[in-house]
Amino acid sequence: MKFLFDLGGVFFDWDPNHFFKDIFDTSDERKYFLTEVCNDEWNVKQDAGRTIEEAESELIPNFPHYEKQIKMYYKYHRKMLKGTFDESIKVLKKLKKQNYECFVLSNWSAETFVGMTDDYPFLKLFDGMLISGEDKLMKPDSAIYELAINRFNLIPNDTVFIDDKLENIQAAKNLKILTIHLTDPNKIEYEINKFLI
Repeated sequence: MKFLFDLGGVFFDWDPNHFFKDIFDTSDERKYFLTEVCNDEWNVKQDAGRTIEEAESELIPNFPHYEKQIKMYYKYHRKMLKGTFDESIKVLKKLKKQNYECFVLSNWSAETFVGMTDDYPFLKLFDGMLISGEDKLMKPDSAIYELAINRFNLIPNDTVFIDDKLENIQAAKNLKILTIHLTDPNKIEYEINKFLI
């Protein structure tokens, strides 16, 4: 049995609101900015490999009055990480102690991932990491799962994939990978134990 983990929502509490709540005077304006300007649809293109410079230069002409805030989005990306989920780190350490191979499959911009393993040393425990922005592929595209299977020598029905997003779980199931749809990081040990019996 091998384990393949997502990072955001599983190990990291990442949310742009954590940072932007101190930037905008009203929650309505913050909500507008994060749904209409720097929204998920725009952000995922960076996870898919687009550069931050390209992303900003596409957006600023459309929202010139938000230029300052747009440039803050990636400059202060780390401040959007409220912290880590201790339960998940504990489980990772336990699995490694029991000699299970553990890997990462995460949608994350290559540029914002730089330095993460130094800032969060638990990431060094993984046996390998596939970061979407580096390979310019993204979940739930089946190609990124197939790349993980080949790169990490995974046997789908002997690999457990843990992710917080249902569409990513479904894509893994389509390739016969075992899955845990993690909606509560505090339940990760309970869910993983089901596969260790």
